[in-house]
Amino acid sequence: MAMRIINLLKNTSLLLVTLCFLNSCKTKTATNDTKENDKSSFSELIHSNIGALTKPAKTILNQNNLVIVAGGADIWGTNDEFHFTYQKVTGDFDISVQIKSLSAANTYTKAGIMARTDLDDNSQHVYFQVFPDNSPRNKNNGGSEFQYRAEKGGEMKAIYPDMETAGNQFDVNFPNTWVRLKRSGNVFESYISTSDKEWKLYSTFTLEMPDELFLGLAVTAHNSEEQTTAEFASLKLKN
Repeated sequence: MAMRIINLLKNTSLLLVTLCFLNSCKTKTATNDTKENDKSSFSELIHSNIGALTKPAKTILNQNNLVIVAGGADIWGTNDEFHFTYQKVTGDFDISVQIKSLSAANTYTKAGIMARTDLDDNSQHVYFQVFPDNSPRNKNNGGSEFQYRAEKGGEMKAIYPDMETAGNQFDVNFPNTWVRLKRSGNVFESYISTSDKEWKLYSTFTLEMPDELFLGLAVTAHNSEEQTTAEFASLKLKN
């Protein structure tokens, strides 16, 4: 059962706290600088737990920053457990966001941008995400990775950087880390930046997906008994 939104008014700024349990919830603010239909506004996103999370997620919206505290076993394999902050979009899009920090509940804790066919835990999706640091992981020697599930209920796979040529160009450098996901038809491009001005192409991937998708921010602790904290800012969406 979703808890009511608690609004705390302090000085002239509005702090909005939302606790999300098994049901979805949506945060909205009434500040003058928030446009009702602004697709680049955190306040218009819907919050939902995907999969059987054992710990409730918490989201905190403070002006242009969004903090997500989430658990979840992982986004991988055939089923996912994570917290999703999203909106529905139709057709091509270009979305970017700054990830200011990500605490490590596990070496494989993840946060990033996801486009998803539905809200089932085994949905088809694409996901460009970062890890808490740049430690070597499996076939990845950097801090970011493009992952996908090509069909509903299928095994997830990943596109890894070339370990011989990538160097540190795909490393995370919090708070100076921006990620971007762009759709043109069925072609999805992922990018990373340290400035929100110059973007490095990480991957180009083709996958047939529906015209309408659930698009937003996905965070998993990769630890069902712990939670991670991810801080986002500077959301931009062209659609």
